[in-house]
Amino acid sequence: MRVSISHLNPYLALFRIRMIAGLQYRAAAWAGAATQFFWGFMLLSIYLAFYRSGGGEPPMPWPQLASYIWLQQAFLALFGLWWQDNELLSSITNGHVAYELCRPCDLYAFWSTRLLAMRLSNVALRCLPILTVTFFLPATYRLSPPAGVAGLLLFLLSITLAALLNVAVSMFVYILTFITLSPVGSRLLIGVASEFMMGSIIPIPLMPVWIQRLLNFFPFRYISDLPLRLWSGNIYGREALFQIMVQLAWLAGLCVLGHVCFRRVCKRVVVQGG
Repeated sequence: MRVSISHLNPYLALFRIRMIAGLQYRAAAWAGAATQFFWGFMLLSIYLAFYRSGGGEPPMPWPQLASYIWLQQAFLALFGLWWQDNELLSSITNGHVAYELCRPCDLYAFWSTRLLAMRLSNVALRCLPILTVTFFLPATYRLSPPAGVAGLLLFLLSITLAALLNVAVSMFVYILTFITLSPVGSRLLIGVASEFMMGSIIPIPLMPVWIQRLLNFFPFRYISDLPLRLWSGNIYGREALFQIMVQLAWLAGLCVLGHVCFRRVCKRVVVQGG
């Protein structure tokens, strides 16, 4: 047991340091929270106009859609794959990654820990103000409480897996940067694709059925869409447990694949200069 704990010490220390560093930027976090609040209000106003003018039964009840939008804004820093660690990307392109490769630890796990801490620190500062304000809005725009204790527990489990899955997908940006020597292409490709596939542009329940079925074959909807729908009870019961198992399978598969690819690119890296 002592050996196991000692092996975890570097990662726990890094997690603590990055969390403390991220929590220092309170002014930027408050500004971001205000921006996300008004962006969420604008989106709800647009969707409300469609709901009131459209005929027939909507694909998602309005209270669930309102919760979907507000939670999406509250946890934006946790879901957004377009946000990456520029310092790590720069170290790969300018050759400073050589110092990282000398670390006596698993660099894949080390970088993953760093990314996770940075995302959690950003979310910790932004989500609470948004959640607090939106609980007291007028009924039309209000964030609904979770669908019972079961819904809250499933949400907490799923969003924890979503944070880890986000990091697992993000690591492929760094792996591709080792190969292309530029983060622009991989960052843009993964960022744009994920915005659509996780429901950030259009909530997935509002998409055509054939697109929803297609998105089940990609990991992105399990980063954002699944935990948000578990909160409101849009997905529940056996279906919720099955979706969480799929989310866990994606996490395990991408971690194994990412670790293997990361070790291979690190073995082939060439650093010039002195």
